[in-house]
Amino acid sequence: MDDDGAAIPVPVSNTFFADLERQFGDFAGKRLVAHFTFDQDWDSWEMHPAGDEFVCLLSGQAELVLEQNGTEAVIPLKTPGTYVLVPRGIWHTARVFKPSSMLFITPGAGTQHRSH
Repeated sequence: MDDDGAAIPVPVSNTFFADLERQFGDFAGKRLVAHFTFDQDWDSWEMHPAGDEFVCLLSGQAELVLEQNGTEAVIPLKTPGTYVLVPRGIWHTARVFKPSSMLFITPGAGTQHRSH
């Protein structure tokens, strides 16, 4: 979605994130609205410097782990509809206890990833 509210659908494929980068570059002024299903813990951390990220549990059970200055905060996602606003610039990852479906609204510009 653009800052002006226009939505641009993008088909999901094995090259989804590379396709996004090719089509939208650095995501400046855009937000990714996406739904993903996880059956295992995330294998990396991510951070969004362009704004807060909305994460909503649709099904399953998981927890988000937020890390700032070496300190971790764990936020349980136990029931559908539970959501978290991950603050701008905060590294985060997820632990999955039951296969989980989540909705994300992500400010994409400048997103960074790092391994565990």
